[in-house]
Amino acid sequence: MGILSRTSYVIRSKINSLLNRAEDPTETLDYSYEKMRDELQQVKQGIADLTTQKKRLEIQKRRLEENVEKHNDQAREAVQQDREDLARKALEKKQAKMSQIEELETQIASLQETQDQLVNKKDELQSRIEEFRTKKETMKARYEAAEASSRVSEAMTGVGDEMADVGRALERAEEQTDEMEARSAAMDELMDSGAFDDALSDKDSIERELEAGRTSAEVDTELETLKAEMGKSSGSSGSSSESSADADVDVETDVADEEVEAELEELKNEDDSSSS
Repeated sequence: MGILSRTSYVIRSKINSLLNRAEDPTETLDYSYEKMRDELQQVKQGIADLTTQKKRLEIQKRRLEENVEKHNDQAREAVQQDREDLARKALEKKQAKMSQIEELETQIASLQETQDQLVNKKDELQSRIEEFRTKKETMKARYEAAEASSRVSEAMTGVGDEMADVGRALERAEEQTDEMEARSAAMDELMDSGAFDDALSDKDSIERELEAGRTSAEVDTELETLKAEMGKSSGSSGSSSESSADADVDVETDVADEEVEAELEELKNEDDSSSS
């Protein structure tokens, strides 16, 4: 099978599937029932028209019969008056009317026969329609019961289209929740590590480390000063020579710190000038 043939086959299959889904048997049965009722109504209308036509012919026949009686009376009266010519003329009209009456009777009989046939067909069609209506209602009840049962089964087994959509929505919600929880945990971890502080600061890593060193040196110096002051006040720190030695060490430390600060400041100014 070629590519085009396979494509055409798939398309026809999809279309048939969609049509089968769109078709509602109950609507089809109701439509068929209405079509049969329309046909029955047309048959009834035909019988009514035929009956009307027959009644017209019967009225026309009755008028001709009245004229026949009238011509009979005219012929008798003409004979009494010895007017044979008038009597003959009246009888001739009577015969003409009689011929028309016979023709009308033939037409009326034909119409009556046709009417009887249509009435029989109408009765048969009406009987079939009633039988179809009973079967239609029975079939609709069976279909609706089967449809309800199928829906309940699909709902309980979760294989229906709607239940499948609900399942997919639940899976998506669970995935999004997991992703959001992971993102929240990552954000907390970054905040704890100080990454956001680093990102918000305009200092590079060297400056931050140098600043941390300066802070540590200042803390050490202040601690030594505090210890020295507490040693003087309590008198339990040691000999005067040791105190003077400690003082010399503190002075040397302060000088070294000042020199480091000066060098760092000079390096920073050079970095700023080179970057500008």
